[in-house]
Amino acid sequence: MTNPLAAGSLEGKRVLVTGSSRGIGADTVGYFAEAGARVVINYRNKEGRAHKLAEAIRTAGGEAITVGADLTDPASVAAMFATIRAEFGGLDILVMNASGGMESGMAENYAMKLNRDAQVNLLTDAIPLLGDDSRVVFVTSHQAHFIKTTPTMPEYEPVARSKRAGEDALRAVIPQLEESGIGFVVVSGDMIEGTITATLLERSNPGALSARKEAAGRLYNVSEFAAEIVAAAVEPVPVGNTRYVGDTTGFTGE
Repeated sequence: MTNPLAAGSLEGKRVLVTGSSRGIGADTVGYFAEAGARVVINYRNKEGRAHKLAEAIRTAGGEAITVGADLTDPASVAAMFATIRAEFGGLDILVMNASGGMESGMAENYAMKLNRDAQVNLLTDAIPLLGDDSRVVFVTSHQAHFIKTTPTMPEYEPVARSKRAGEDALRAVIPQLEESGIGFVVVSGDMIEGTITATLLERSNPGALSARKEAAGRLYNVSEFAAEIVAAAVEPVPVGNTRYVGDTTGFTGE
């Protein structure tokens, strides 16, 4: 996949992508770095992968730091932003990519704690670091974005509802963000081939991925979806603050 950002187009910009040690987040942070941005690679427990990605970026001539943080722990998030302020002085782009809820062994309320409560706290703590003409991008799925009007697979419903709750809570802050010159975009994507979520869904509901692929015609892969995220961070904020990626056939509402 070709980087949609021109080389040097984000020279000097400071970017945090949560959950960026692997998958969509890693590809996203890589695109930003290739465009000249100074990037923060955030991870919860994949420290080795984060350091490896940062080293690859530095070897290619870019600038990257790694900061571990459990987004469900406010003290951990505060420490992450303190490090970012000390290293970079602030942020120009925040990509809220980290989410979850299908992992085994987590508390019953973990999905809501991570996908709603932690996201609100993350943005609240980030606002003082974001200046005029900065951008916040919240990453979600069609299955979550449309959950109020379009049912999803039972295995995914708790996650979908928690992510939609998080999206709604963040949208409530848009007027405050706009007053500060901060743009906000929701990137809603169809099922993405090659992601952990797709793998877990396929494991719990065999045939789910192929069924959605047949209905949609095609599904984006990780690098393609990451390219849409970085584009959302630099292109004008769309009407309704939502950028749809992939087919929306079968989904109703907004």
